[in-house]
Amino acid sequence: MSGIDLETKRKLREMGAVALLEAIEAQDDTLVLGLGFADRLRLVVDEAHSGFTHAKVEGLIRRAGLRYPGADLRRVDLIAERGLDRNVIAQLATCSFIERHQNVVFQGFTGSGKSYLGCALAKQACQHRIRAHYIRMPDLEEAWAQAKDKPQGQTKFLNKYAAFTVLVIDEWLLDHPDEGIRSMLLELLERRYDTASTVFCTQYAKKDWHQRLGSGVHADAIMDRIVHNTIWVDTGNHNMREHAAVNQ
Repeated sequence: MSGIDLETKRKLREMGAVALLEAIEAQDDTLVLGLGFADRLRLVVDEAHSGFTHAKVEGLIRRAGLRYPGADLRRVDLIAERGLDRNVIAQLATCSFIERHQNVVFQGFTGSGKSYLGCALAKQACQHRIRAHYIRMPDLEEAWAQAKDKPQGQTKFLNKYAAFTVLVIDEWLLDHPDEGIRSMLLELLERRYDTASTVFCTQYAKKDWHQRLGSGVHADAIMDRIVHNTIWVDTGNHNMREHAAVNQ
C-alpha cells in the first residue's frame, strides 16, 4: 500500500502503531490489485496483529526465565519408552488445566526430563499469551532470604510469585525446607490456591512429601493446597541426558 505521506507515518509511530505501519508498507500493491479498501485494510490489520502477537509471545517466553527456552511439548522424545501418557501430554498442551486452576507434578528419577517438561509447559502457556515463570527451588529460597533484608521485601516477593498465572518450581523438595521456608511456601501456595497453576518438578513421590516438609502442621497445610487439584505425571526412570548424549 504505497503513497503514505511522512506526516501520516509520524502520527502512526506517535500512536505506537509501528506494527500497523510496517504491515502497510510491506503490502504488495500488485497482489492486492482490485481489492476494495476494506479488504486491503483487513489484510493489513491481520499482518500487523500477527506480528504483534509473535512479539508478545516472544517477550513472555524471554521473561519466563526458562532453563530450556527451546523446550517444546510437540517434540518430547521417547514417550512410549518413558511410560508417558501421550493423551495426558496432549491435554496439557491445550493449557485447559490453567483455566481450571489445576496444578501439575512431573515426578521421576534424576535425568528423566522433568525440567524439560516443566519448561515446555511454561512455554506452551506463553504461546497462549499466559504469563509464566520458571524457578529452581534453591533459587526461590535464596530470593526469599534476600527479600527479608529489604523494606517490604517479603510482601513484594509473595506478590510477585503469586501473580504468575503459571509458576514452575523445579527441584521441588530437593532439600528439606526449614521452618521459615515452610511458612513462605504455605503463604505463597495459599495465595495461588484456586487462582493460578503451579507446576512442580521433583524426584520425590507424593508419599515422601509430607516427611520432607517436616511432618508437622505446615506440611499438612502445604499438602492440602496441592494434592487435591493436581495432575500427576510420572516421568519414569529413562535417563534422557544419556539419551541426548548418545544421539548428539
